[in-house]
Amino acid sequence: MERRVINTDETVEDRKLDPKIRPQKLEDYIGQSKLKEMLKVYIAAAKQRGQSLDHCLFYGPPGLGKTTISNIIANELGVNIKVTSGPAIEKPGEMAAILNNLSEGDVLFVDEIHRLNRQVEEVLYPAMEDFAIDIMLGKDASARSIRLELPHFTLIGATTRAGLLSAPLRDRFGIIAKLEFYNTEELKDIVLRSARVLDVKIEDEGAERIALRSRGTPRLANRLLKRVRDFADIKYDGVITREVADYAMDILDVDKLGLDQNDRAYLLTIIEKFNGGPVGLETLAAALGEDSGTLEDVYEPYLLMNGLINRTPRGRVATLNAYKHLGLPYQGTLEGI
Repeated sequence: MERRVINTDETVEDRKLDPKIRPQKLEDYIGQSKLKEMLKVYIAAAKQRGQSLDHCLFYGPPGLGKTTISNIIANELGVNIKVTSGPAIEKPGEMAAILNNLSEGDVLFVDEIHRLNRQVEEVLYPAMEDFAIDIMLGKDASARSIRLELPHFTLIGATTRAGLLSAPLRDRFGIIAKLEFYNTEELKDIVLRSARVLDVKIEDEGAERIALRSRGTPRLANRLLKRVRDFADIKYDGVITREVADYAMDILDVDKLGLDQNDRAYLLTIIEKFNGGPVGLETLAAALGEDSGTLEDVYEPYLLMNGLINRTPRGRVATLNAYKHLGLPYQGTLEGI
């Protein structure tokens, strides 16, 4: 399948845009209200005691703000943040070097933490529990282990697949939180805030139309804002109105629910090739020419949230809502409702 406008993975364009529009304080962060309230208490308590914050694990679909929250935590604590990712750390020595270069109270942010290999992960166990790492010196019979003390730090792990984390690693996090999809009002506020930061002229209705098609994801809302701005500047008078937003979204092939042609192909494959389901994940992936993990992590969460599919013991089933959205007569069974 081709590159998606509404793909939630971070792009180079997103990284260029982020520093400008990413909030720096909790009070400026929109959405995730329960998590924000908890973090206010935890951060205040840690500062009052003069201790590092407990290790945090944030999980949920991509684009919901796990990296942003982590940077905000470091800002609120008044400490530095070191950013890395699971796939980037291949050897235990690399993790040991990163940990040894931290200062007291610093935050270490590890994105895609579920992709750490087991040897690297084992370096983290004593580091997270005792703020120390064990280093082997010498080889064979002369080998000996020495313990190197570390400064107290906060590890923040982010993952889209919490189920792939090993139990020993997961159990060492004191704060574990799932980031939820955003509602339309929250996304509208995010679009309006980003428009102000980027000096984009936008009407409330225009912001709402972008929010409605952003799949509950701030990253997409900000990306779509930039795309719609291009249409407003070239084809209209530079102001994003409801008309401009709808026109741009139609050109981009993003429908009123935020689905693109790939989402619709997913639903149509279940309906037309497999009579509405149930169909197994691997069979569906083969029919679409897509990786099963991508279907499960990228496509399905939003389709499930909107009640367009069901996951049953026998496989995926298109629901009545899917038929209605696609304008097709419903021919399934009660299993898909």
